Parts: sequence; C-alpha cells; structure tokens
Amino acid sequence: MDMSETKVLCAANSYEGKYYFNPEFDSIPEPVKKELRIICTLFTEDVGGVITMSFDGDGELLIETDAAQEDILYDEIGAGLLVKEIQKNRKELLESLETYYRVKAAGGIR
Repeated sequence: MDMSETKVLCAANSYEGKYYFNPEFDSIPEPVKKELRIICTLFTEDVGGVITMSFDGDGELLIETDAAQEDILYDEIGAGLLVKEIQKNRKELLESLETYYRVKAAGGIR
C-alpha cells in the first residue's frame, strides 16, 4: 500500500441518498462499519451535502464535507461544527481506525 496517497474509507451523499464503504477495508469489524455508516448518514441527513472519511499519506483520518454549489440549504458552519463534534465524541473510534490503517499500510493486516 502506498502511504503517499489518500485512501477513502467511506462517504455519504445526501443528493443521491447513497453510502459508500471502500471494500479495501473489509477487514474492519462489522460493528465499526455500522457505526461509520450511522455517523455518515446522520451527518448528511442533518446538514446535507457530502461527507468523506479518508486516510492521508501519514495515516491520519480526515473528515471532509462538500456541497453542490446550488445547494442553498447546506449549512457550512453547521457542517464544520458537526465534524468537530464527531471528532470529539468519537475520538477513540477515529484513533483506533488510524492505528488500524497504519498497521494495514505497513503490511500487518490482510
């Protein structure tokens, strides 16, 4: 695995009503996958737009949001606050995912 590239873990899109989980991370336990799905879908239901969770080249878990330019209902400030809330309330989960990714990237998980 190339540590210099960004790898998407999961994403949710309020415009298409879809959730995506990268099959490359299928070895993540089901309860964690479920929790990620809940976090992402509740986020898009609450503020709209798109949320993406991905790992950067250093193995840090990034939470990014975006919205269509014509989406007047998307609340950018609310989205930022909600991301901060997720990072605070799910800190342990997010840190364990970073550890998982770093071990996987080092070749320790298949």
